Amino acid sequence: MQEAWQQQLKECVTTPQQLTELFAIDATPLEAVAARYPLRISRYYLDLIEAVDDPIWRQCVPDVRELNAEGLTDPLGEENLSPVPAVIHRYPDRAIFLVSGSCATYCRFCTRKRKVGCSSMSLSFRELREGIDYIAATPQIRDVILSGGDPLLLPDPVLGDLLDRIHAIPHVEMIRIGSRIPVTLPQRVTDRLCALLKRFAPLYINTHFNHPREITEAASAACAKLADAGIPLGNQTVLLRGVNDDPQTISELFRGLLKIRVKPYYLHQMDLACGTAHFRTPIATGLKIVKALRGPLSGLASPHYVIDLPGGKGKVPLLPEYIEQRGERLLIRTQAGELVEYQDCR
Repeated sequence: MQEAWQQQLKECVTTPQQLTELFAIDATPLEAVAARYPLRISRYYLDLIEAVDDPIWRQCVPDVRELNAEGLTDPLGEENLSPVPAVIHRYPDRAIFLVSGSCATYCRFCTRKRKVGCSSMSLSFRELREGIDYIAATPQIRDVILSGGDPLLLPDPVLGDLLDRIHAIPHVEMIRIGSRIPVTLPQRVTDRLCALLKRFAPLYINTHFNHPREITEAASAACAKLADAGIPLGNQTVLLRGVNDDPQTISELFRGLLKIRVKPYYLHQMDLACGTAHFRTPIATGLKIVKALRGPLSGLASPHYVIDLPGGKGKVPLLPEYIEQRGERLLIRTQAGELVEYQDCR
C-alpha cells in the first residue's frame, strides 16, 4: 500500500509552468534551466514561500543565472574518487555510499547539480551491490555515509535491506545518513521509518536547514520523532547569498535548531559547482558571521565553518591559520599542509 508521503511525492511541482498557477511570473525563461537542471519542489516546501525571490524561493525555483558556465562540473573531484559507481572514497576511514538519485526538492545550489535527478544518477541493483562489496572488501572503512540524492526517499524495505547489509560488515562501526527530508518532506518521517532506523545504532542523521523559516511545526515534529528514536541529529548549513548570509539570520537559525534537538555541525562555504555562482559569498562574509556568533550564542550553536576544497582536497576549517593572502591571491592550507589557491568571489 502506498504511504501518504509517496503520494505527496507524486504531487510535486516539476515544471516552471506549474509555478504560474501560484505566482505571477513568466515561466518561459525558466524552461531552459529546468531542461538542463531538473526541477522538483514538494508542495509542503512550496507552501513555505511567502514571495517571489524570498529565501525559500531562491533555494528551490530555477534561475536563469544557473546557465552561467562559471565553476566546475565536478567541484569536489568525486568522479575520480569513485572506485565503483556508487561509492566515493576520499578519506581512508570513511566512504560516501550513493544510494539514491533523487530528492523531494532539488536545491538549486547542489554540489551534485550535474547529475542529481538525471538518468546518470540512477543506480542499478548491481551497482548498489558493487558498492556494498567494495565497502566489505576495504577494512579501513569504519564510517559509511549514505547520500545521493536523498537516502530517505527510498521505500522502507529497500532502505532496510541496504542498512542490514552495511551494518553486517564487521569493520563498519557507524552509519550516517545525509538527508534534507526533515526540511522538504517531513511527512516522510513516520513511526515505521524511525523504528527501522533505530535498529542500526550507532546511526546518525545530518540534515540541511538553511533558513529559520524552514523550522516549521512539521519539521520540528519530524526531528522530534528521530531524536526520540535515539538518533543523534546534526545540521549542515550552506552559506548562500540572499538566503542566509548575515549574522542575524544564521543566529536565529542555529538557536532554532538547538530548540528542536538538532546540533549545528557545519557551516559550509559554497562549493564551486557550475550554475551556482550567484549563490556564492566571499569567505570574509562567513568569517564575519562566525565572529558575530561568538559570545552572544551558546557554544553548542557554533558549528565548524569549513570549505570543501576543489579536486577532492578535503574539508578545511576556515580559520586565520588556514588562510593566507598574497596580494590578489587567496591561498588555503589543507590539513596535509599544502597551500591551494582558491578563486574567492567578491
